[in-house]
Amino acid sequence: MSKQQAFLATLFELNNKHILLTGASSGLGRHFARTLARAGARVAMVARSADKMHDLAAEIRAEGGRCEVYALDVRDREATRACVAAVELVAPIDVLINNAGIARPSAPEKLADAEWDEVYETNLRGPWVLAQAVIKCRLADQRECSIINIASILGIRAIGHLAPYSAAKAGLINLGRDLCVDLAARGIRVNALAPGYFFTEMNDEWLRSPAGDRLRQRVPAKRFGQAAELD
Repeated sequence: MSKQQAFLATLFELNNKHILLTGASSGLGRHFARTLARAGARVAMVARSADKMHDLAAEIRAEGGRCEVYALDVRDREATRACVAAVELVAPIDVLINNAGIARPSAPEKLADAEWDEVYETNLRGPWVLAQAVIKCRLADQRECSIINIASILGIRAIGHLAPYSAAKAGLINLGRDLCVDLAARGIRVNALAPGYFFTEMNDEWLRSPAGDRLRQRVPAKRFGQAAELD
């Protein structure tokens, strides 16, 4: 057992839990996949490109972890429902982590309709379709499950030039609250993580820019987050 695996074992264990994780090919999703597998979970890794996950799957299996790879664009409703059905054939889904997300920075007057739709469909509608599909499965077999929506600090406060992203993440937070009202007494828990600023493929260049450095100076710790702090 590696030092990181031993450390995770002191935080939590997920033995025999089956977890569907979207956005697993890069950024925080890639980190989450490793973390969950090292804690004992079987991880269904989902992203638009399966090719980007094969090396991660090999790494996880080499450490003794269990995972499967699924190609899916969460903007496609029918493909999303079919993906949930395929994952369910392996084992019932105990945890859904809606992590897939994109941003299209733009001044509001320059934002194209297609850009708005792409961000909304990926960051909010996709998580809803996934959540509904998993909810139906768990209500049918009366098994408990957990849904975790990866939102953002920008769903709580604004930074500018990210209108559809901020709106979608705010919607994702409130979607979870509303689902809690309906489902908490029926064995389905819904929570959200709203990370602040972390280096990922999506924002690495901006965070390293002068504007990013000015933002860093406003963070009380005077630094950006590290993925392990979300474990």
